[in-house]
Amino acid sequence: MNQNNPVNHRIVLASRPVGAPTAANFRLEECDVPVPSPGQVLTRTLYLSLDPYMRGRMSDAPSYAAPLALGEVMVGGTVGIVAASKHPDYQAGDLVLGYGGWQDYALAKGADLTRLDTRMRQPSLALGVLGMPGFTAYMGLLDIGQPKAGETVVVAAASGAVGSVVGQLARLKGCRVVGVAGGAEKCRFVVEELGFDACIDRRSANLREQLAAACPKGIDVYFENVGGAVFDAVLPLLNVSARVPVCGLIAHYNDTGLPPGPDRLGLLTRTLLTRRIRMQGFIVFDDYGTRYGEFFSQMSTWLKVGKIKFREDIVDGLENAPHAFIGLLEGRNFGKLIIRVGSD
Repeated sequence: MNQNNPVNHRIVLASRPVGAPTAANFRLEECDVPVPSPGQVLTRTLYLSLDPYMRGRMSDAPSYAAPLALGEVMVGGTVGIVAASKHPDYQAGDLVLGYGGWQDYALAKGADLTRLDTRMRQPSLALGVLGMPGFTAYMGLLDIGQPKAGETVVVAAASGAVGSVVGQLARLKGCRVVGVAGGAEKCRFVVEELGFDACIDRRSANLREQLAAACPKGIDVYFENVGGAVFDAVLPLLNVSARVPVCGLIAHYNDTGLPPGPDRLGLLTRTLLTRRIRMQGFIVFDDYGTRYGEFFSQMSTWLKVGKIKFREDIVDGLENAPHAFIGLLEGRNFGKLIIRVGSD
């Protein structure tokens, strides 16, 4: 696709998925490039973030955010360049972080944009380690998890955009860190590149036994963004006063009913009570938005001095976003999934 023509390409929600999304749930459209009104900014998208929460927005089930309407542009965080501005704080050529969605061009109110340094070597990092995933890891682990030196921290989806940062932060706090990831290659990366103490393949037939062996003193903090079999393996190992930040449940996003097996609610509630466990869900910008500046400053420093490493999985072309998103929900990506929409 060529952004040098006056056409705006966009991907909209064509139908609501039943179970896992398919290509038929998306539709690629062409329309005119919008024109900003007073107070608005027109941005040209460079990078689009793909994240698991988008699956929830495709459904009309009640959630923390309103569902997308059929025919509406798919939502998503973006890094873009200001193409035209009728807002006094922005001018053409500015690099901005916004929420333009799955399209070449988007209109935004000035208040909904964040100016980025045009000298950034990797502007896409504003969608990953310096954006919502990194912020989620930072606040969820440090505010809810409250790790202490010598404790054991277990991280689900350990090679992903959130989990990879969680584990490195826990190491900075002096914890033993055990990851759970999908496949031998991801597990090697988590241990050899990110410095985790151990990593268990979630596909292993003896996941429970391997996790127990890697956590001989039990689990003090479990960072939950998966659910499913991983949480089933974690639950018996949680120590008294363990903390469980919950930012996602990707194993269940495509469910059309209750998961198979016995009712686990009694086991969960009894464990929470008898071991005095704190299990707390959070939506990072809703709950911690006022602390983004603190996070950005600290994480930027850690990145600069090499204390935090971050991997991106970049796919070229807006037209490839549906296939890449379907793969994200299946765990095919390796690192933060980004669509490179346009050239800077």
